[in-house]
Amino acid sequence: MNFRSDLAVEQIQTGDLPAGVTVSTRGRSFSITEIVISDESCRDTLGKGKGRYITLECGDLSRFSDEYESMATELAEELRRLIPDGEILVAGLGNRDITPDAIGPRIAEKVLATRHLRDELSDGEAGFLTSLRRVSSLAGGVLGQTGIETAELIRAVCAGIQPAAVIAADALACSDVSRLGTTIQICDSGISPGSGVSNVRSELSQAQLGIPVIAVGVPTVVDMHTIVRSLTGSDIDDGVPNMLVTPRDIDRLTERASQLIAFGINLALHPMLSFSDVQALF
Repeated sequence: MNFRSDLAVEQIQTGDLPAGVTVSTRGRSFSITEIVISDESCRDTLGKGKGRYITLECGDLSRFSDEYESMATELAEELRRLIPDGEILVAGLGNRDITPDAIGPRIAEKVLATRHLRDELSDGEAGFLTSLRRVSSLAGGVLGQTGIETAELIRAVCAGIQPAAVIAADALACSDVSRLGTTIQICDSGISPGSGVSNVRSELSQAQLGIPVIAVGVPTVVDMHTIVRSLTGSDIDDGVPNMLVTPRDIDRLTERASQLIAFGINLALHPMLSFSDVQALF
């Protein structure tokens, strides 16, 4: 298993796949790799449980691409394959005050929240708006800020509003420097916030919440020990100080990656909206 990584694609060697693991590729604007793990037998060896792990790779997400609309549309298509019908809660995980960890909250604040519209507006006032899927958005901070585990907060909210599924957005860690800010991972197996940087909190998953949890995120950090190991092939003494490394344009990466993912989520949840409709929200 690679050291400190949230990405399934970094745990799989396509030439020698374990039993119960399949890999397929596709993509237009993105290079897309889908890994399907059919059971729990790989959890100890790969660190990943049963589920579908979809990795979308492109150029630098901190830069606006000429294919931005196509990228947002393709991302929405991939998300839509995992999202069930019904009301959705979008949860932005992470600390908005720490830039590499702010992607989740930034995504949540850009999601079109519509759950209240049917109660606030009559059909005569805004018939189109009230026809949108019911979506709510939450960015509750981290344990150190609130004293509440993220999973506890989301579990309590789900008990109150009873969504059909949760979309959990978070910053990720990777083990390959080239994947920093160039990769989006989507999966339907949930997420353990902070697991990629050995700061594991209570997991968010269907087993814990009783509803599907779709996780989406972008790797924004890689630790120095992992970089050295990947370059030299040598283990690092545990006594050697470690640090997390992030791209120098992390401010721009966080803003633009969160906007692209929010575009994809909005298009996936509201297929009646066009790209131009969603663009008008930003």
